[in-house]
Amino acid sequence: MQPPIQSTAPLIVTAELPAPLQTWADSLRKAHFPPERNHLRAHVTLLHALPYHVLDEAKALLSRMAAQTAPVEARLSGIMDLGSGTAIRIDSPAMMDLRAGIADHFHGLLTLQDDHVPRLHVTVQNKVLRKDAIALQMSLEAVFVARSFTFTGLALHHYLGGPWGDAGRWSFRGAKRGRR
Repeated sequence: MQPPIQSTAPLIVTAELPAPLQTWADSLRKAHFPPERNHLRAHVTLLHALPYHVLDEAKALLSRMAAQTAPVEARLSGIMDLGSGTAIRIDSPAMMDLRAGIADHFHGLLTLQDDHVPRLHVTVQNKVLRKDAIALQMSLEAVFVARSFTFTGLALHHYLGGPWGDAGRWSFRGAKRGRR
């Protein structure tokens, strides 16, 4: 376990992938992301840059939301063109609703990048030549199979330039609808 980070770095909110999907996405990222810039595990970013001074507030909010939320249904739905990179597109209305709740809570503190509706995805390649991005997209399209999964929780990170520092992880613990 890493010691707490005392930082003025921005905070990043991500959705947690289930272990088998995390392993698969990490392997794609390792194979296709430029190695000199591949400092992170595969991830699904919900918010890119909350101000550092809301760290305790963000931890409390994410903890509360995760405790009240059942694992969130989602679907890997296709290959996404990032221009100079490639990602796996994710469709999840429920995660988008959860993300909107987090964004609403921090209204007035969001950056321009976070003050719009995102396209959920896992980046597997970025900052490469356009021809290389197109080649990977064509290769992945030929073998891609859409599949459903459930997000398992939320995480908070300190942006530290390259690698991120963990600020907390919270598993979804809410009951699924229809259960008692």
